[in-house]
Amino acid sequence: MLADLSAVELRGLIGAKAVSPVEVMQASLDRIADLNPLLVAFCDMRPEAALAEAQAAEAAIMRGDSLPPLHGLPIGIKDMNDVAGLRTTYGSYLYQDNVAAKDEFIVALLRKQGAIVVGKTNIPELGFGATSSNQLWGTTCNPHDIRYTAAGSSGGTAVALATGMVPLAMGSDFAGSLRTPAAFNGITGIRPSAGTVANERRAFGFSPFNVEGPMGREARDARLLLSAMAGPQNFDPLSQRRDLGFDAPGTPDLAGLRIALSEDLGFCPVDNGVRATFRAKMARVAGFFRSADEASPDLSTVDRVLQVMRSLEFLYDFKEIYDRDKSALADNVVYEVERALTLGIPDAAWALGEHARIHRASQAFFDRYDLLFTPAASVPPFRHEDEWPRQINGEPMANYLRWEAIAYGVTLMGNPAVVIPCGKGPDGLPFGLQIVGPLHRDAWLADVAVALEALFAPDADLCRPMIDLTGLMLAAKNREPNIQQKRKTT
Repeated sequence: MLADLSAVELRGLIGAKAVSPVEVMQASLDRIADLNPLLVAFCDMRPEAALAEAQAAEAAIMRGDSLPPLHGLPIGIKDMNDVAGLRTTYGSYLYQDNVAAKDEFIVALLRKQGAIVVGKTNIPELGFGATSSNQLWGTTCNPHDIRYTAAGSSGGTAVALATGMVPLAMGSDFAGSLRTPAAFNGITGIRPSAGTVANERRAFGFSPFNVEGPMGREARDARLLLSAMAGPQNFDPLSQRRDLGFDAPGTPDLAGLRIALSEDLGFCPVDNGVRATFRAKMARVAGFFRSADEASPDLSTVDRVLQVMRSLEFLYDFKEIYDRDKSALADNVVYEVERALTLGIPDAAWALGEHARIHRASQAFFDRYDLLFTPAASVPPFRHEDEWPRQINGEPMANYLRWEAIAYGVTLMGNPAVVIPCGKGPDGLPFGLQIVGPLHRDAWLADVAVALEALFAPDADLCRPMIDLTGLMLAAKNREPNIQQKRKTT
């Protein structure tokens, strides 16, 4: 079926006039109709407009127009990015009537590259939380087992890709918001170096934390989307010139690379089952490379640095709403704002200086190693009712974010990271590898991911786990959609 083909395959078929963009779009819309009431990957949608744009894309092909790289491919946009005519609700009743007047930059760029926006993908309330669940749209379910979370905040994006609702979708990442959903749902996600993808939503223009990034069912799809998203823009002070490696996919020589392996980056709580799984899989994967050592940069102060620097952004974003009516904010946001109010200028000065030390130590680390491998998530996927892991191996987690240390440690390093599926974890659900590469070598890192995924494909213990789509469709037919799903119209 068309909905099960990769974005790269579909684009090739469209360019060869073997399939029409209209057929591809209809296949996406049919898959969404079949599965979204059960999984809640999409929230606000524009099916009629998307079909009309697919017809225009078909006409361009028949005229013999020059076709952009994403021509005719359906794409999902996270419900934190403005799409003209759709609501940007941030998963909150505060913004339920917030209809965007125009596309924000990254959406307009993707349209220019030929992508056709299907709709918005679900997130946690205001984008903060370990699960993609909110009272406005409902709870996004893991398609490998709907009792489990898809993670957050790009959970809707990950599920839409994993189930073939769309061939491409974008996410964003602060402390693992793109990488953890990729791991939990058995797909690929890329957190680029800050500035590779220009960002106009970042509250603090010079902060390297919040980045837009691509997600794909396969690594080559995520690479395709990243190549379309990348490029310099003056409005982003961190924006970098386009990596020349994006011009054409490469074939890296894995056998010549020196890799570092770390179960916990030296400071992260990691579930014992995840540790054992990572160790066993890396014992097989390490042979693809020139050398493999257990090593990581010095990240011992990451928790405190992240707490302070994250708090600055929360105050900027939410202090006004908090002062007016804190009950309007999600509990996680109230927690973050109130924690921020306990900090002072000396805390900020220390954190900014220490972050610079972490960055420099990390870049020196990549003078010795080409890649760093870690588990993509510190725990296996967890049940919806758990909200977030309260303990790991009996150790209480101090807050809803601490369990994601394996992701936010890499955020503070500043390097690009890709998550690829690597078979199943200790609970039989998807297991992801996080692969960190040299700063601004984003295209090369994506090529590494494509090469590894090809090596993993014939190995049942390493390949991307498959979803029982037939079972999901039967479950969707037999399950009443929740009330949030019933009342969604745009």
